[in-house]
Amino acid sequence: MFQLPVIISITLSLASLPSASYPAVEGRVDMVRVQKSERRMQLMSGGKPIKEYRIALGAQPAGHKRWQGDERTPEGRYVLDWRNPNSIAHKSIHISYPNAEDMAAAKSMGVPPGGAIMIHGAANGYGWWGWVLQLIDWTDGCIAVTNREMDEIWTLVQDGTPIEINP
Repeated sequence: MFQLPVIISITLSLASLPSASYPAVEGRVDMVRVQKSERRMQLMSGGKPIKEYRIALGAQPAGHKRWQGDERTPEGRYVLDWRNPNSIAHKSIHISYPNAEDMAAAKSMGVPPGGAIMIHGAANGYGWWGWVLQLIDWTDGCIAVTNREMDEIWTLVQDGTPIEINP
């Protein structure tokens, strides 16, 4: 059985793990790329990653989002089309899900496609849990990062930036 000091030590060492290190950001972020299976999101410029983040996904991460409430994160190409500075999850940037194909697929199943899929920080009041929340998939289909990382993404990524979400 672990002793409390050991658990605290392991916890503190996990908290200090940085995101992947890249040189200072040069150039404009022209694409956001997500690898769901690796729980990784990269900010890209000219086809090269310039920043990388560990992410949490929807609570049912395997597969493409098909309907409202399935807790899946969509897969495919979308656009980061607007942002909410007063989000219930620190700050958030909207992903343009559902697109026409998503809406048609949901309609054919007789279910609503859902929406409000975002890149966001921790739920308000839980920012201090940010790094812990990155260890599990807990969203309803969004992509979650820590609040500090969300502040950085907020300044680097402009509205209209494409996002590619891969399995």
